[in-house]
Amino acid sequence: MFNFIRTTRKIHLACYVVLIVFPILAFPLLQKPYLTLEMANIIADTCEKKALAEGWRKVNIAIYDEGANLKLFRRQDGAYLHSIKVAQLKGHTSAGLPRTTRSLGDLNYKNPDKPYGIDGVPGFVIFPGGVPIITESGVQIGGVGVSGATGDQDEQCAQEGIDAIRSHLK
Repeated sequence: MFNFIRTTRKIHLACYVVLIVFPILAFPLLQKPYLTLEMANIIADTCEKKALAEGWRKVNIAIYDEGANLKLFRRQDGAYLHSIKVAQLKGHTSAGLPRTTRSLGDLNYKNPDKPYGIDGVPGFVIFPGGVPIITESGVQIGGVGVSGATGDQDEQCAQEGIDAIRSHLK
């Protein structure tokens, strides 16, 4: 009886090794790129420095990960209070789609062959200032939303922040 139990345990262990352990060791785990807090801080630091250097109005910066979860938010002293929500909406929108919020507006208003209505989707923003974070291999890992300056300046600020982490996006 004990030999039968020992043999059964050995068979179970062998099956476990063959079916579970071996495949894990035999095939390397794929690692998806992701937005780190360090990268988010670099984006925000660069954006803040750009706004200060250019003499723009104070900005709010919202950085989201690939799941459209807020990773980092920064508000410069004196930035408009209502721009907080606008920056968050821009960042959230750009984290969920591989295009800028400006291009969503262009899609909605400038091309008569496309149906209108993007502007009616709750939580979508379709004016400049939201930019997706996309790796060189085309994987979207988040989005940046900036608000407080002009739309063009907000977008420029977000893009400059993303450009500052270009080496991390390889």
